[in-house]
Amino acid sequence: MPRLVLGTRNRKKRDELADLLKDMPFEVADLSGYPDAPEVEETGTTFEENARLKAIGFSRSVKQWVLAEDSGLVVPGLNGRPGVHSARFAGTHGDDEANNNRLLAELAPLPDDRRAAYYVCVAALATPAGEVVAVAEGRCHGVIIKERHGSGGFGYDPLFMVREYHQTFGELSLRVKQALSHRGRAINAMRSKLWALVSQR
Repeated sequence: MPRLVLGTRNRKKRDELADLLKDMPFEVADLSGYPDAPEVEETGTTFEENARLKAIGFSRSVKQWVLAEDSGLVVPGLNGRPGVHSARFAGTHGDDEANNNRLLAELAPLPDDRRAAYYVCVAALATPAGEVVAVAEGRCHGVIIKERHGSGGFGYDPLFMVREYHQTFGELSLRVKQALSHRGRAINAMRSKLWALVSQR
């Protein structure tokens, strides 16, 4: 069974990706099993650039096939911010509470019709030699509500409401979220490449 390493040490992101891949014939691992693999600087100006940087950097470090992704929240009313800086919007990488507080503060002066937002995920698959062989993007549109609802998910999920369901990503079940989410859509778009990888082994 081929091994596929997920290019993340974020436990919640790892769990979501592993769940999306559970029907694939891979041994799915993440970077926690490779403590010597250095972090990759996300110096790109787009989600795709960062996904490629991570896929290339991690695959060369661990000498395995790597599926990496870069994702974030885009708010047109804030000129696209937080965008590629979503994880460190408030200054400290991964501080969800502070990031959500800053988002609410910046949106507060705007009218309700400017609270539309969408999540973006770009996934990149790289060979053990560091060659990117597939890239896929997924998006999910919603609106940023004015106070947190739900404790599920991570990042901006408690503020991101999917209009059709009248619930936030923090409230939706994992099954429903996976069907709707930017991450789910990106991985689904990558499936043909992943199956091709299996057939070559």
